[in-house]
Amino acid sequence: MRSRPTLSRRAALSAGAGALSLPFVRGARAADPIGYATWSAAVAQVKAHVAGFEKQTGLPVAYSNSPFAQYRETTIAKFTGGAPLDMLWVSDAWLPEFALAGWLAPIDAYKQLTAYDAVTSDFCVQSTVFEGKQYGLTYYTDYMSFLYNADILAKAGITAPPATWDEVVSRALTIKSKGLLEYPVVFGMTQESWMIEFMSAIVYSTGGRFIDDAGNATMQDPKTGAVAALTWLAEAVQTHKVLSPGCVATGELEVLKTASAGRAAFVLLPKYRLKVLNDPAQSQAAGHFKQSEMPAGDGGSHSTVGWMRFYGATPRGLSGGRAEGVVKLMEWFGGKADGDYVFQKTILKDLGLSFGVTELYKDPEVRAELGAYGDVDLMARQQALARKKDTISPWFGEWNDAHGTAWQQAIVGKIGVEAALKTSAETWTALKKAG
Repeated sequence: MRSRPTLSRRAALSAGAGALSLPFVRGARAADPIGYATWSAAVAQVKAHVAGFEKQTGLPVAYSNSPFAQYRETTIAKFTGGAPLDMLWVSDAWLPEFALAGWLAPIDAYKQLTAYDAVTSDFCVQSTVFEGKQYGLTYYTDYMSFLYNADILAKAGITAPPATWDEVVSRALTIKSKGLLEYPVVFGMTQESWMIEFMSAIVYSTGGRFIDDAGNATMQDPKTGAVAALTWLAEAVQTHKVLSPGCVATGELEVLKTASAGRAAFVLLPKYRLKVLNDPAQSQAAGHFKQSEMPAGDGGSHSTVGWMRFYGATPRGLSGGRAEGVVKLMEWFGGKADGDYVFQKTILKDLGLSFGVTELYKDPEVRAELGAYGDVDLMARQQALARKKDTISPWFGEWNDAHGTAWQQAIVGKIGVEAALKTSAETWTALKKAG
C-alpha cells in the first residue's frame, strides 16, 4: 500500500483545470448510486460493508477498485474524464496535489465526521489537513516500529532492548563479537517508497526535522536537521559495520524476510509486520520478536513517523442532494456503523491493518487481536508519539527521488553526510520555489 506521486505538480494542476471545466456535478442526481473507488485491497471486506450500508440506508453504491500500482493514475483519469466519483481512498502523499487540483472537497462543515478527530491520533488528523482544511477520515494507518529478536539478545547475554541509537550500536557489536550475526541491524534503504518512512523515523527520534514550520529546508542544519540521523546510518555501515552496505539495495519486504528467517537482531518495520514475524506459519523466528520504543538520539525522543490512507470526497459527492448519502457512507467506513467501529475491526482481524481511532486500543476485541502477537499498551504509546511526514507537499515525489539517492551515497561513503544533506536541501528549496 505504498506509493508516491510520479507526475509533476504542474502536470497535475493542468489536468485538474481540465477536470473542473467538465460537467462533473451537472447531471448528477441524488438517486444516482454513490460512486466509491478504492485500490484492490480488502475487496471482500469492502463489498460486505457496502452491502450492509445499502441495506441499512436504502442508498445504492457503485463500488469499483483498481490495482494500487495504477490507482493514482487511474483516479486522475477518472477526475479528468468526469467519471461519477463521489468517495475514494486517498494516500496522504497525494493530498496537496489532489486538493490543489480541486479533486477533493473539505469535510469541515460536517460535524458528524470531524467529531471523530477528538478520538483519533493527532498525526492522522493532521495528515488529512491541507492549507487549514480537513479532507477526510482515516481508512488505515500505521507507523514505523523498532523490533528486536529477544532470542538473539538472550544468547548474547543482553537483558534489555536498546533505548538509544548508541545502545543499538553497542548491543549490535556485542552480538557481532559473539559470532551470532555479521550484521545484527537490518534496515531497508533501497530507493522505494518505504525509504522516506525509514529515514523519517530515525530523523524524528533524533530530534530532527526536514523542514521548519514555514516549509523551508532545515535538513542540512547540524542542530535541528537530519545530520545526526544520517551520520548514525553512515557510521553503522562504514565504522561499526553492524549494518550491511547492502542496505541501500534492501527493500522493506527483504527486511521482513531476513527477520523472519532469524537473521536479524534489530529491524525497522511497519508495526503491522509484527504479526507476520510472530506467526509460526510465516516466520522461523515466531515468538521471538518484540517491539520496543523507537530508540532516541542525543536530545531526541522516542518519536517515529506515521502514515495514513483516508476516505476523501469529491466536490460532486458533497454537492446538493448527494452530500447526505456520501457523508453517511464516509462515517459508515471511517467512523462507526451501527454504533461500533465495524470496518476498522474487520480489516484489523482479517488483514492486520491498523486504525487511527485511539479508543480502539481499549476495546476488548482489539486488545485480544493485537495481544496475540505484541504489547498492546506499548503499541498505543508509540502511536501517540508518531508524527506525519513534514515533507508532504506538491513536489514531494520529485524531491524524494533526489533526496533518497543522496542519502544512499552518504550511507555507503561515496559522499559525505554534509554534502548529501546539502543536496537534499537545495533540491527542496528549488522545487518549493518553482512550485
